Parts: sequence; C-alpha cells; structure tokens
Amino acid sequence: MSTDTVTPTDLAPLTEADHIRLAEQHAAANYAPLPVVITSGEGCWLTDVAGNRYLDCLSAYSAVSFGHRNERILAAAREQLERVTLTGRAFHHDQFGPFCAELGALVGKQMALPMNTGAEAVETGIKVARKWGYQVKGVPDGQANIVVAANNFHGRTTTVISFSDDPDARVGFGPYTPGFRAVPFGDAEALAAAIDEHTVAVLLEPIQGEAGVILPPSGYLRRVRELCTERNVLFIADEVQSGLARTGRTLACEHYGVVPDMYLLGKALGGGVVPVSAVLADADVLGVLRPGQHGSTFGGNPLACAVGRAVVGMLATGEYQERARVLGEQLRERLDGLLGHGLTEVRCLGLWAGIDVDPALGTGREVCERLLAHGVLAKDTHGQTLRLGPPLVIEPDELDWAVDALRASLTDLA
Repeated sequence: MSTDTVTPTDLAPLTEADHIRLAEQHAAANYAPLPVVITSGEGCWLTDVAGNRYLDCLSAYSAVSFGHRNERILAAAREQLERVTLTGRAFHHDQFGPFCAELGALVGKQMALPMNTGAEAVETGIKVARKWGYQVKGVPDGQANIVVAANNFHGRTTTVISFSDDPDARVGFGPYTPGFRAVPFGDAEALAAAIDEHTVAVLLEPIQGEAGVILPPSGYLRRVRELCTERNVLFIADEVQSGLARTGRTLACEHYGVVPDMYLLGKALGGGVVPVSAVLADADVLGVLRPGQHGSTFGGNPLACAVGRAVVGMLATGEYQERARVLGEQLRERLDGLLGHGLTEVRCLGLWAGIDVDPALGTGREVCERLLAHGVLAKDTHGQTLRLGPPLVIEPDELDWAVDALRASLTDLA
C-alpha cells in the first residue's frame, strides 16, 4: 500500500503492518508503542485488527480503571451527548455544580476546580499554591518556591519538566521555569532543610508511579504533613495515577493516615471516555482565585462532568476500592512467587505493581514484548522495571492468567 496519499476510503482494508507504517511515517515519534494495533475493547480485554485478544494490564496508566466500555459510564456519556456537550465556563450548566459538590464530598474537600488532563491539574495546583503564598502567607511577589521529589513524574509541560530529573523528558527543552527545589523521595530531613520562608508548597506523588510504583518509607508522609503544618506550607498530593481506588483506598494518602491541603486528580476520573482532571482543596486555598485568573474552555464541560459524576457515584459505594484491595493481595502473593525467577523486587499496593526484572535476563521492554506474544499488554519504565495496573473489574482467574503469562515470558528469556 502506498502511503503518499491516504483518503478515508483507504483505511478499511489496512493490515496491522499498514497501520504501524502509517503511524511511523506520519505521526511524531514521541512514543515507542508495542507492535499491536487495537480496534476494540470490552472490560479487561482488547482486540487487535487481526482479531487477537489481549488482557489489558496497563489500563491506560489507570485512566481505564473501570474497564473498557463500562456500561454505567457509557450510559452517562450517551445521555449527555444527546443534551449538550460544551458551553464554556461563561455560563453555568446543570452538571457542573453537582460534579464539584459530589467529588468534593468523596475526597473530603470543600471546593473543586475541574480541568482536563493530569498535567493541567498539576499546573493549576502550582498556580494556586503561588497565589496562596503571595496573598495569604505573605511571600514577596516573584519569590515563591515549591519543594518537589526527585524521580517525580507530574506531566510533560514546560513548567513540569523544569523540575524533572528524567533526561528524556527534560533535556533539550530549556530554558526552564525557576522556583522549584528537588529533594530525594522519602528523605524527610532533606525536605525539612529545603523549606524556607518563601516555600509555598510541597508537591509529591504519595506513590511514585512512573518511577516504578515506588512506595514511601514508613512515617515519611506523616512527617511531610507535620512539616507543612509547622512551616505554613501547602501539602499537594498528586494522585492523578494513584487515586480513585487504584491502591485499594479512594486515595493513596489514606494508607498513610495523612490529609494533604490539595489533591490533584485525573485519569480514572474520566472513566476512559474523556479527559477529566480536578484540583480539590478547601475554600481557604482554592478561594484565592478570582474570575479571569485561571480557566479552560473545556475544563468542567457538561460531558466531562456527567462522566465524572458517574465515576464518583461508582466510587461512593466502596466496591472498587475493596476489589482493588482484595485482588491486590492476590497479585502481590503471586508476584512474590517470581522473586528469584527473573524478578529482583516487587512493589505492590492494591492493583498496582512495579516489578524489577533481573538485568541478566533482559529489559522491561523485552519482557513486555514477550508478554504481548502471550496475550498480555503491559508497560515498562526506566529500563528494568515493569508496571502492572489492570482494570479494577478484572476477575481473580484473569489476574492469575496474567501472572502465569509473566512467568512464561520470563522463562522465554532465560
């Protein structure tokens, strides 16, 4: 097939190889996807253009936590599609207020600021923290700083990559935005030393997802909370990946007994249908914003709010949190059985696992390629690490099947 010109009528007969070739020739190479072309999905399963089925153990980085084509979420989307999908924030609409109130009640915060992507939520949190620092704390204009953790991942906007230490995300995109100080994740003393009179916030992932599902040391987040309270600094928890039942609780922070001043949510909030994110805080924090100081044409649109309300309603029952907790114990037990058999470390909380592959065996990417051959879709990170995060609707036997496929993949490389 020639790819010099492509019209819509040419697309129906394309093979998997044709699709991949088109992508390689006409799309910017900002990803290196596995060689599979998905055409449909249902629950935990995805089907490619050749009719092969795969168990999805990535969930689009938790964005499809409730499974592909979840009927309750789709029903909310269909109903809203027939009414109105976008008004802009120049007007009220009948989904906005209820969405903000219901989401706030779910996480215990008074106010919500809906946006679209996780990165937008992070950028919004940064702006709110700076505004709060100048207006409430009394930091001199232009002097605010925010303390972050090394090996973080908060998105890929220009500001966010300015405090990333991932060379792929950062190198070649300067000049960088000032005002950030990075300290080792888990080192409370380094964090304490980095905070000064001009610090307005500490921004952390309670569990570092992109870094490989890195769990915080015992007592670390409690100490972060204490330091922020003592120094009059906002504690911002980026729960874009870890939040909304992924770890067996509504929010990962709950495992550690801490309540941040601000939550950043996204991914699962859109039910795998539309991008939905939100910043949640009490009125003394989010109340610093005034009309015109921040906004988004699509943020909080009727379709997004309707989908988000369906997700919040599902989470309000606690069913998905409990599924993630129980199945997470099963996942951890099965993965632990592979230690010394191709895996060197397993980190798991709920249905979220980071597993380190023995370098003598191969890379995380090579394991993912073998998993693909065995009918399982997963994603590597940072060379030797594999991440597993299946939809929360996965069944126990499907979870066992995925781990069996991982065992077979490791055996293939031995």
